[in-house]
Amino acid sequence: MKRLLTGMVGAVVEARAELRIHRMRVLLSLVGVGVAVAALTSVVGLGAIAQQSTVESFERSGGRPATLSAQVYSETGQPIATDAVAAAVDVAVERYGIGHSSSSGSIQQRVQFADGVSGVNLQLVGVDYATIHRLVVTDGAWFADGDADRLAPALIVNEAFWQRLGSPDLRTHPTVRLAGADGATAVIIGISTGVYSDPLDPAAFMLREAHERIADPAQLAGAQLAWEFWVPEQSAEDLTMALKRDIAGSVGTDVTVDIYRSDFAAFNDGEDPLLPIKLIVLGVAVLILFLGALSLVNISLVTVRQRIREIGIRRSFGATAGRVFFAVMMESVVGTIVAGAIGVFIAVLVVENPQVQQLIAQGATDLPPFPIEAALIGLGASAAVGALAGLLPAIVAVRVRVIDAIRY
Repeated sequence: MKRLLTGMVGAVVEARAELRIHRMRVLLSLVGVGVAVAALTSVVGLGAIAQQSTVESFERSGGRPATLSAQVYSETGQPIATDAVAAAVDVAVERYGIGHSSSSGSIQQRVQFADGVSGVNLQLVGVDYATIHRLVVTDGAWFADGDADRLAPALIVNEAFWQRLGSPDLRTHPTVRLAGADGATAVIIGISTGVYSDPLDPAAFMLREAHERIADPAQLAGAQLAWEFWVPEQSAEDLTMALKRDIAGSVGTDVTVDIYRSDFAAFNDGEDPLLPIKLIVLGVAVLILFLGALSLVNISLVTVRQRIREIGIRRSFGATAGRVFFAVMMESVVGTIVAGAIGVFIAVLVVENPQVQQLIAQGATDLPPFPIEAALIGLGASAAVGALAGLLPAIVAVRVRVIDAIRY
């Protein structure tokens, strides 16, 4: 074992010395390998960021895995008593220990702007809605637990709503008049892009409980409300059946309750939506690695031909065929590992660059760290290329006859 270890260390030292002697030719051949490793590692790292951005985009619309959506329908066509449904939902949430739940619905609300009254898409939600949907508030803050009891209901509006008001400073607590039975005044506490509406049309969020206090009966009857539950994926199927049974049993026989998963994970079966793009870019990187390996093989063969006399002299002094084979191969392996390490370093700089991350993952909030597997893949690929590129020259070196080499 000691002899084997000594031989390996000696071969590495010899390989380093030979690389220094032929550094210009080797450097030129390793440029392609380094670029390919950088591309390969960057693809893996940026792919993780792009995937996280895509996942968060899906979660903003359908909720985090696993999000259960509950729809309640009246079989007789009569308005549904939302307070009874909300009470049944609260009981079920407490019974099954569901950590995050929220109402989700929309109505048309008439709002008094400076240039006249306009209809606004008003989404009626709960405090946990932002957590379930990864909703981002660009200015101000999301609803707090006590906002449902405010005398002036709180609103979170989109950019179009805010600009139509004249883009007031939220620190001044701007208000807006809501047309309705009571003509309530609402306070704007935040700005968000997560409202389901055309970005050019004014829209807003309001807590469902706050809206029920100011809305007239006609508005409440026309509201299309649903409820959402963020539950563990492993228990989603059991909770779907349990929630449907409990809520339907509490609201009466004339009401139909439909509960289903609305998050993206329920539809893509765990498939990566970016897989085709990743495969294309990985294919290009592998092609670059292959071309770099061919260049390295060519340089190594030329170098071995020029070292035939040296190899013969070493064999005459007792160097074994295995020692010569390993030394020649390690020249390629050491060179490509160094090139791979440089490529990985470049990839880290690219992946961790804030401008690149912002371009790849626009709107993402939980960016993953640089993946260790990307660095390992890059170094492993460079070592494999070095071993393959050094195999043919090493075989040529071993087959050199001692007497012919000395006469060379």
